[in-house]
Amino acid sequence: MENFIFQNPTKLIFGKGMITRLAKEIPAGRRILVTFGGGSVKRNGVYEQVREALKGFEVIEFWGIESNPKIETLRKAIQLGKENQVDFLLAVGGGSVIDGTKLIAAGLLYEGDAWDLVLKGRAKAALPLATVLTLPATGSEMNDGAVISRIETAEKYPFHSKFPVFSILDPSVTFTLPVYQIACGIADTFVHVMEQYLTTPGQSRLMDRWAEGILHTLTEIGPKILERQDDYDLMSEFMLCATMGLNGFIAMGVREDWATHMIGHELTALHGLTHGATLTIVMPGLLRTLKQKKLAKLLQYGERIWEIKEGTEQEKVELAIQKTEVFFKSLGLPTRLGDVQIGEETIREIEKRFNERQVGFGEDQDVTGTVARKILENCK
Repeated sequence: MENFIFQNPTKLIFGKGMITRLAKEIPAGRRILVTFGGGSVKRNGVYEQVREALKGFEVIEFWGIESNPKIETLRKAIQLGKENQVDFLLAVGGGSVIDGTKLIAAGLLYEGDAWDLVLKGRAKAALPLATVLTLPATGSEMNDGAVISRIETAEKYPFHSKFPVFSILDPSVTFTLPVYQIACGIADTFVHVMEQYLTTPGQSRLMDRWAEGILHTLTEIGPKILERQDDYDLMSEFMLCATMGLNGFIAMGVREDWATHMIGHELTALHGLTHGATLTIVMPGLLRTLKQKKLAKLLQYGERIWEIKEGTEQEKVELAIQKTEVFFKSLGLPTRLGDVQIGEETIREIEKRFNERQVGFGEDQDVTGTVARKILENCK
């Protein structure tokens, strides 16, 4: 196990009716910028619950943070916040709204263009923010990370700021979500865990078992949720899986990959694909490309998650990758570039971008532009 320092300061408030606690958790007298995506929170009753809970506070609303939040939109929110001298932010939505609000919170204390902060990768200061989660997927409600896009250059980069002060998770608000969004959220959570789990073998039995617990839960409940998304118990399990999948608890002392995500971000930046769908395309291709490098962990994954115990090592690995792809397909998500009509031109562009930036991803930082090309060719 490698050295690590762990701290997660976010207070998690979980369960039915917990939105009413907003007034108890936000300090009195705060001027609050509340951020939203589209209009779904008005259709599912969340908006009314939030406004009722915030009676007595001065509230400024900002609407329109899109999927894969764009700097062009977030600049408008930063301007609105500065004009109204807000001193607290509340993100009401899924991972995109929360991600965007993290940059807004930092941009409100920054004199320059907030895109500078994205390029730097981290903000030194930010206003306090909290979240009301409506779509489980990213874990952004309990971590300091975000991913921000820029339309004019078709770029998408990770960014780190402050952790939310608290996050409210009420599984019942997810019952009316589109099935495709839920499927993408399940896939995103699954791949988050895999990026932390399927790396160097033998680092931590405890981290492995925690990660495997989340993977087991997702494979068990994933298809059931798509049939019974108004099942409170199922959605509770999924919601907590998504939070635990990327809040640092399964990453202590272990190496992390993230190559699937970084390639997936490029597919989103270039084609606007939903994030979860890019991951279900890239991950099987990455595993096919790097199966020898990840052999020991793939064998462990195959045996413990998919109960693969017969055959040669190569046969077991191939079957583990096949079962992963079948699971993604069972969620109704694409697993090949051809499924979304993406071809050679995009592969060349991603290779070019990685090489120009001189980056390397993966647990050994060896997924370069050349390797990314091989991975994408194995996604055809």
